[in-house]
Amino acid sequence: MRRLLMLSVLLPWTALAEPSNAQTLPAPLANQTQSQPAILVADKVFVTPERQLIATGNVEVFQGDVRLKAQEISFDNSSGQLKITGPIRLDEGQETTILADAAELDNNLQNGILSSARLVFQEQVQLAALQMTRVNGRYTQLYKTAVTSCDVCDDGRPPLWQIRAERVIHDEEERQLYLENAHLHVRNVRVFYLPALRLPDPTLDRASGFLVPSLRTTSNLGTGVRVPYFFKIGDHKDLTVTPYISPRTRSLELRYRQAFRTGEISLNGAYTRDDLQPDDDRGFFFADGRFRVLQDYNLAFQVRTVSDDAYIADYSLPDVDRLRSQITLDRTRRDRLFAGSLIHYKTLRDSEDQNLIPSIIADLSYEQRWHPSWRNGEFSAAFRSHSHRRISDANATLTDPMGRDVARLNVDLNWQESWRLPFGVIGSWQLGAAVDHVRLSDDDLFGVNSTRITPRSALTFRLPTTRRERSGATQYFEPILQLGWTDVSGDDVPNEESNFVEFDQGNLLSLSRFPSTDAREDGASLVYGFNWARIAPQGWQASATVGQVFRQEANSDFTKSSGLSGTSSDLLLAGQLQFANGTALTMRGLLNGSLNFSKAEVRGNWHNDKARITGSYLWLGTDPDENRSDATSELWFNGGYQLTGNWRTQANLRYDISDGRATRAGLGFAYQNECVTVDLSVNRRYTSTTSVEPSTDFGFTIALNGFSAKSDSKNYRRSCSNT
Repeated sequence: MRRLLMLSVLLPWTALAEPSNAQTLPAPLANQTQSQPAILVADKVFVTPERQLIATGNVEVFQGDVRLKAQEISFDNSSGQLKITGPIRLDEGQETTILADAAELDNNLQNGILSSARLVFQEQVQLAALQMTRVNGRYTQLYKTAVTSCDVCDDGRPPLWQIRAERVIHDEEERQLYLENAHLHVRNVRVFYLPALRLPDPTLDRASGFLVPSLRTTSNLGTGVRVPYFFKIGDHKDLTVTPYISPRTRSLELRYRQAFRTGEISLNGAYTRDDLQPDDDRGFFFADGRFRVLQDYNLAFQVRTVSDDAYIADYSLPDVDRLRSQITLDRTRRDRLFAGSLIHYKTLRDSEDQNLIPSIIADLSYEQRWHPSWRNGEFSAAFRSHSHRRISDANATLTDPMGRDVARLNVDLNWQESWRLPFGVIGSWQLGAAVDHVRLSDDDLFGVNSTRITPRSALTFRLPTTRRERSGATQYFEPILQLGWTDVSGDDVPNEESNFVEFDQGNLLSLSRFPSTDAREDGASLVYGFNWARIAPQGWQASATVGQVFRQEANSDFTKSSGLSGTSSDLLLAGQLQFANGTALTMRGLLNGSLNFSKAEVRGNWHNDKARITGSYLWLGTDPDENRSDATSELWFNGGYQLTGNWRTQANLRYDISDGRATRAGLGFAYQNECVTVDLSVNRRYTSTTSVEPSTDFGFTIALNGFSAKSDSKNYRRSCSNT
């Protein structure tokens, strides 16, 4: 018959876990855990005449989140010695487990010896030793030790990898592992030796030390190795130093991160000397930060700078052709919005001159809305200012803005309301006016100061209808009709920001479809269209939008491929298919009067348990006003496939159909199980410019799982029956 004994002094079993808990719990909570009573459960519990407490048969001890199992426990009160007969298993929550055949410990469990012991962290990394010694309740010493995170089979076969060491010391306070005379073995083959090695305890989230190195081979830089080292400066900041060395380059990369109470910053940079530009100091500096400042304002900044235009492509940084640095301040409330930004652009395009692009841009806007009680509508007022500056001082010409600088102030007032009309029709009315004041410099074509006023009004009617099918599916159909009017009066101003216009579902009912206020639509217009959707009970749904715009007068600022040139626009066609598993297909196109698409795109994604595919296709017709003398037809593809439980592959492709060649392509393979990750990739960039040559990039990394923060590969565990 099993017996239960409550002990609070004689059996402080959880002292084995005390140093680790002291690292993660506040002091009052740690003391509270130590003072919890221990519960002993065994088949038989008795005290001998020599005042020895003995518990035998399926012995279990509980205290807090610690659980001890053994076959027999005896405690000698006179000598203070505790003997435990195994097999022994001590679990401290889900973090640490100790397994042993036998143990002898003092009465405080601070010192003692465990034989044939194993120390297991997070059910993944295990240290097996002939003998384990506990010293001062903080250090655990293991002799003749094998360390691995691989599953160890019972048939005697060695694990995929292991580190064998003459001695291992586990510091429970610092949560570090120190290995002496360490040998790395792959299967039974010794491949590497280190007289001393330090590894983080897998329960430690952040620790200074080496990160996973990587091997990189490029056609421009040759074969090189990147070896990052992580410095834990504090609980909220760190520094990563990464030397990158190859036959043709010497580069030092730095990353600094720090978290504050109200925000965070991240600084990335590198200093490089290479054979591509042997006489130049090369490098980059990227900085990001965001903070919440007084009265719920959000402050954010972004800095992007490089030493030369080719550095980003040579060293595989984010693929951009313009670098944008900015600082923004904004605040959003229920009925008001404030936003301000200062932006700088650095172009990396061969076709652009840095002196002739708007490189410094400042924006400031404030918007507020009111809902008066005397009428069912909304009144809003917006105040916006914008300025951009070019470095060049050359005066603008009829065909080229050259060094023109612009400053603009906009005031926009708007009233809108809606009603429910007979037969289910919903009507809405919009009335507003905008005042634009523009100041120019380095421009003799337009006046220095220009002002224009644009009143506007629109009536919109919708008839939403619903139909339920016998199959259970629901259909929605909504015809739309809008009558609009705008009247632009005042001085002419140059079109600086609205040269590229997109016509889509988002601006079908807008009275001005230009992306900025430097250009506005003028005259009367008629818009018709409809929205349709069908939702099936099986979980899939389809939707479509069709629309077209007729206007009283054509606007020369609309380009041919915008779909809005002339008095009648191209027919807007848009649709989407969505399925229950998340797969979706989205289509949009502009069909002109000759029944040809001037612009079209298709985007889709598909996935199941093993595969995923995302892709898009884009077609753009010729348009001299958009600097496109040839039609553009491109295909993007990205996909992955889980070949087996351990092997996966992925590929990406960007293909220029009009030129009949790929611009980028990549292929990668990765193997992962419970103890190792191997990643191999190859990427090819085919495009070339005056500063960038085509290149091929090979990447190779091997990571020993188990010692990185929060690493977990349980889904990829091998089976001892087939490995």
